[in-house]
Amino acid sequence: MQISEDIFNKLKDKKSVKILAIESSCDETSVAVVENGRNVLSNVIASQIDIHTRFGGVVPEIASRNHITAISNVTRQALKDANCTLDDIDAIAVTYGAGLLGALLVGISFAKGLAYMSHKPLIAVSHIKGHIAANYVSHIDLKPPFVCLLVSGGHTAILDVTDYTHTKLLGTTIDDAVGEAFDKVARVIGLGYPGGPKIDKMAKLGKNNIEFRHKYTLENSLNFSFSGIKTAVINYVHKLEQKGEKLPVEDIATSFQEVVTDELAGKAIKATKSLKRKTLVIAGGVGANSRLQEKLSKMCESEGIKLYFPSLKLCTDNGAMIGSYAYYQLLDDKQIADLDLTAKSVVPLN
Repeated sequence: MQISEDIFNKLKDKKSVKILAIESSCDETSVAVVENGRNVLSNVIASQIDIHTRFGGVVPEIASRNHITAISNVTRQALKDANCTLDDIDAIAVTYGAGLLGALLVGISFAKGLAYMSHKPLIAVSHIKGHIAANYVSHIDLKPPFVCLLVSGGHTAILDVTDYTHTKLLGTTIDDAVGEAFDKVARVIGLGYPGGPKIDKMAKLGKNNIEFRHKYTLENSLNFSFSGIKTAVINYVHKLEQKGEKLPVEDIATSFQEVVTDELAGKAIKATKSLKRKTLVIAGGVGANSRLQEKLSKMCESEGIKLYFPSLKLCTDNGAMIGSYAYYQLLDDKQIADLDLTAKSVVPLN
């Protein structure tokens, strides 16, 4: 499927560009209609959290089946909420990676069908870049350049966002992503899935009185490591269980969360100051963590740095963030896809 240069030029010059955006990378089926990258006309999310909770985490095959079941109805609802028909849409955007391959393929196949049927451009969007763009729809005044702390279930990184479609990787995790660490610790102390919000809630009831020692060699780096703290928690829990002692779940949650958020906040501020940026942006599901927000707010105020978090609904996976980033790709002629588009479990952070 080839879209002519004339069509692209007309879209760039058009006063109002509406993009239908599809996100299906994990356990949310979401479709949104976004105008000019900032105005969210609709954002419908069908979450599978309740389904996967019973299994203690996302089961890829089940996620894919539920995307298939939901995607048509979610798309219809998104168009209805936006008071649009497909004829009013200028381009179709879809997450092509990173994520679960089966889940991604559902969204990609559906998007390709819509694009082919309607003769509209198909825009392939990185899930990672989409999380950054969640801030564009949450904060109309936000513009690059800025430093972004990306904290999600699958990624932990610090990025220098130089303009809307260009980023430079400054640091990343060398093992577990922070969201994975939250999920694994939550499972070990009996809180279940999803770990992030459950640990955040439990930590409000506990004390930071357990020192989880782990070997740490990244003090002079902007890279992260969460495997050591995760193992320290697991070893602590196993020792208490072997002794038949009751687990201080609240204190474990608090002490674990303090170590993790200290590392995230400290390195985010360090990167922002080293680049002499005046703005720090948080992206991804762990960005909803109340303790991380509290620490960064205090640190940024002290350092004279503007801090932006996406709204709570936009921290997790959603179509609005995909539609926002797709608009800037369209303006920059990036990732305009053909019908041979396929899913990628991993995409570059840069």
